[in-house]
Amino acid sequence: MEDQEMQLKVRRVSDKFTESMYVLANEPSVALYRLQEHVRRSLPELVQHKTDMQSWEEQSQGAIYSVEYACSAVKSMTNSSLYFKNIDSLLRQAIGIKEQISNSQGRSFHDVTPSPSPLVSVPHAPSTSS
Repeated sequence: MEDQEMQLKVRRVSDKFTESMYVLANEPSVALYRLQEHVRRSLPELVQHKTDMQSWEEQSQGAIYSVEYACSAVKSMTNSSLYFKNIDSLLRQAIGIKEQISNSQGRSFHDVTPSPSPLVSVPHAPSTSS
């Protein structure tokens, strides 16, 4: 009986050992199969995410360029306020000179031909006859 028990224990140990060796021998291939399966499922989604990210990066770079260009334009506009003040001053001087010329031409025109306009009534001086 002791011999049978020993044989049974040996058989159980050898079966367990064989099963463990079988699992260990096949485990890497199962793991690699699962890994391959995972990659096959997730790769198209990852590729789509990558292309989306590249597209967003291009759009972001374009927006950044536009903002930087706008900032430089605003800075140059603030620097040009001096020029606008100078232009304003010159325009005011030109208007003043034009009014002076118009006034002097108007006086010389009235000095040469003093004819009253029929549309404008000229006030008469009050007569002092008593």
